[in-house]
Amino acid sequence: MLDYLSAHATLILLVAIAVLVVAMLQRVPIVGRFVSFAIMVASLGFVVLLVGQRARFDPAFARIAQTFHIGEREQEAVGKELRVPMASDGHFWVRVRIGKIERRMLVDSGATVTAISSDTAEQAGLFPDDAPFPMVVRTANGAVNAQTATVPEVRIGNVVARDLPVVVSPAFGDMDVIGMNFLSRLKSWRVEGQTMVLVPHHPVGVAADADATT
Repeated sequence: MLDYLSAHATLILLVAIAVLVVAMLQRVPIVGRFVSFAIMVASLGFVVLLVGQRARFDPAFARIAQTFHIGEREQEAVGKELRVPMASDGHFWVRVRIGKIERRMLVDSGATVTAISSDTAEQAGLFPDDAPFPMVVRTANGAVNAQTATVPEVRIGNVVARDLPVVVSPAFGDMDVIGMNFLSRLKSWRVEGQTMVLVPHHPVGVAADADATT
């Protein structure tokens, strides 16, 4: 107990001394600006570190980490494979190009079909198919009515799928999901530890071959 109190008192004393030294240095014109800049950088680093660590356990911090891509590695084409690291929230997210727009989409093997929000569909210039009745889609929040559409090209890194059927609904909010109807077009896909590996039949480069498909 005494050792704990002694260590606690020592820590408080060291912090007090550090604050005093910083305050004195800030009064020196040139040194003060340097110290202020160093404090700002250190504070930002601490915030990034805190968010990155807490994102694994706290959904609120996970959303912040997703917004600013804190502590997350990017998807990477390695040979014929596309390797997608697990995000801080425990899910796999991919950068997807739909026409001329790019979206960050959740890969959900439990979703039968790829689903996009009405806002994404509008910005991508997609028009609903002529269907007399809406499609009923089951989500985590219950069943919702959705329209169907066809995306001419969906690109994820070196993976391209053409004429992909999707469902569109305002009920999806800002959530866009890659479903099994995309994954089933791949040669294979698997999860290795904290990495999802997508293997297309015909991987393409950044400048895609017009005739290349998954």
